[in-house]
Amino acid sequence: MPVPFYELRARNPGIMQVSCISLAHTRQFSSLFQEFISGQEKLKPFYGEFPDLEGFRKQIEQKKFDVEKRKTLVSVLEKQYATIENKPDFSVLLNDKTFTVTSGHQLNIFTGPLYVIFKLVTAINLAKRLKQEFPEYTFVPVYWMATEDHDFEEINHFRLSGKTYTWHTEQKGAVGRMNPKELATLLKEIPERLPLFEQAYLQHETLADAVRYYIHELFGAEGLISLDADDQALKAEFRPVIEDDIFNHTAFTLVQEASEKLEQLGYKQQVTPREINFFYLENGLRERLIPEENGVSVNETNLAFSEAEVRRMLEESPEVFSPNVILRPVYQEVILPNLAYLGGPGELAYWLQLKPVFDHYHIPFPILMPRNFAMVISPATQRRITNLELELGDLFENEAVLRRQYVEKHAAYSLDITPETQQILAAMEGIRKKALVVNPTLDGHIKAEEQKLKNWSDRLDRRIFASEAQNQETDMRHLSELKAHLFPGGGLQERTDNFLNFYLANPKFITQLLDTFDPLRYEFYILNEE
Repeated sequence: MPVPFYELRARNPGIMQVSCISLAHTRQFSSLFQEFISGQEKLKPFYGEFPDLEGFRKQIEQKKFDVEKRKTLVSVLEKQYATIENKPDFSVLLNDKTFTVTSGHQLNIFTGPLYVIFKLVTAINLAKRLKQEFPEYTFVPVYWMATEDHDFEEINHFRLSGKTYTWHTEQKGAVGRMNPKELATLLKEIPERLPLFEQAYLQHETLADAVRYYIHELFGAEGLISLDADDQALKAEFRPVIEDDIFNHTAFTLVQEASEKLEQLGYKQQVTPREINFFYLENGLRERLIPEENGVSVNETNLAFSEAEVRRMLEESPEVFSPNVILRPVYQEVILPNLAYLGGPGELAYWLQLKPVFDHYHIPFPILMPRNFAMVISPATQRRITNLELELGDLFENEAVLRRQYVEKHAAYSLDITPETQQILAAMEGIRKKALVVNPTLDGHIKAEEQKLKNWSDRLDRRIFASEAQNQETDMRHLSELKAHLFPGGGLQERTDNFLNFYLANPKFITQLLDTFDPLRYEFYILNEE
């Protein structure tokens, strides 16, 4: 039986009120990302098809996927879902008219930041939308679990009700192989009981299995499949690329060239290729492979392998080779009948450095598609916004600018001393002209006095504003608290807060997101809960 998600008295949720603003208005997205989604011509050489329905029509025509790879994929999924009730019917993936759309992320505890949920909802909704547009095909949403990632500090915490909870462990290596039962201590620190996560973390031996379990409980009914690519059979399909990268360093050269071209257009390099873009992976260890004269060594260890040993490992145990950020996307496209990758601005930016690698291996470059972006506003937060007489768009303004605008709007009198300062400067200009007739060498002295006046005016302006802000101290405090609440640490809410902040009070939260998000609408959602 499905585990109950929460044990709280939930209010009766209504529907969400939805507003959208342009991504540019949020001031949170890079120029590269905005120019990509606007289809600027200069970026077209760095990707394949554009993320629209016409692009998907072309991508479907291009994507061919070997039937044996389909069989391997289904076999692996059957094994990984062996203990899960009501598992998906994976046989649909054997059909050559079935394709996947994929989003991936690290195995952040308790799902991590809110945008992880947004990623999965976007992928699910994209699969549904594509089925509507191309009914003769089947589309399966996939969550690529970053089980091989070893950056534990990126996944070991989450933020709930303004407090950050952290998992401390001595375990090392790929996070997907870690035992999550240590989370029992953290679960006791959380005020609310979370039976789903208790079942996931305390009844499974690896973090990968735990995450697959709760993702299936949350999204399995929507057809979402979670894939752990830390698998021998799947890695075997990637042998040619692994071998080429280790011995020929092909990706190193190709990505460097693409990165230089992007930099010439004014874009910063997002990821840096290495001569070998693989880690050596075993239990408790994931370290970079470093090229040596007669083979490779493993960074930060005494391990070294000759060329012959590397080739033998490729045949007998390819699972020990773990791709880094450069070749993980290629691995994904080798083992999945995939059409698109859905990600955030940073992810899509580094994908743009990778197209020559796909071209070299004759692998269709997937459609790069932004996930949905959103801010969730509770009724209590909306009351604070209303009380401060703010518009939703005002919330994205720089706090210093917003404070200035608010104080000036609510002052009983004008705070602007610019007209008076301009009058004084105009008078000084008249004086300067008269003085220059008598003694041209006075020009420098008079200009210096003008600058002193401008500096004095700026200081006076700041003091007048500070005095009036003090008069509006209560509103200023409320404004700062509101900004801190909606933009934790100065960033977007979705990048910090966990979905439990909303789900515990509203068990229909995910359903409402599924009903709201349009995967092809590249705007920023503002979701007002009722």
